[in-house]
Amino acid sequence: MEMWSIENRLYDSGSGLICGVDEAGRGPLAGPVFAAAVILPRNLEIPGLNDSKKLSEKRREELYDVITERALSYGVAFATEQEIEELNILNATYLAMNRAIAKLSLRPELALIDGNRNSGIKITSVPVVGGDGLSASIAAASILAKVSRDRYMLEMAKKYPQYGFEKHKGYGTALHYYCLRTYGITAIHRKSFLKKLSGEVMGL
Repeated sequence: MEMWSIENRLYDSGSGLICGVDEAGRGPLAGPVFAAAVILPRNLEIPGLNDSKKLSEKRREELYDVITERALSYGVAFATEQEIEELNILNATYLAMNRAIAKLSLRPELALIDGNRNSGIKITSVPVVGGDGLSASIAAASILAKVSRDRYMLEMAKKYPQYGFEKHKGYGTALHYYCLRTYGITAIHRKSFLKKLSGEVMGL
C-alpha cells in the first residue's frame, strides 16, 4: 500500500475526504490543458496504478475505466487555448484544476496537488512533488487527465487531419514542426508558445 502512505498519514491525523489532482498538457504547442480530481475509497488497490507517463496508452485506457468505475467521485475539466493565452499556462492550469474539483459530487476537505505549487487552488491543498508516482489519488487523477486530453486531441486530428495530432497530441515533435512549417497554425495552437519557438517554426 505504498501509494497510500500520504493519504493514510493525513487520514490518520484526522483529515476528511481527500482528492488527488493532476494535469495533462502543460507543455504542448496546441490544445487545451486538462485536469482531473479524484476521490478514491481509502486503501483501494488498483493493480498497475502509477504516474500516467510511465504507462502505455493501452494500460492508461484500461485503468481509466477502473478508476471511473471505482472512484467515490471524479471530475475532469480543461482550460482552453484562449484561456492559456490570456492567463498564462500556470494560471490556466489552476483554472482547469479548480474546475475539475468543482465537478466532484463529494466535497473534499483537502486536495493533494501534483507538483511544487498550489497557490491558485481554491480549497485547502498541499503540493506533492512527484505526487503522480507517490499518491494513489494523484496517480488516478493523472490517468484521467491524460486519457481525457488524448481523446480530445484525437477528435482534433479529425478536424485538422494534416497535422498528425493523433500521433503527437500537440507536443513539439519533429512531425509537428514540419506540419507547422507546411500548413501554418490552427485555431487550437497556443500562439505565445510558438512565438518563443519562432526560430523553429518558419513564418512565425
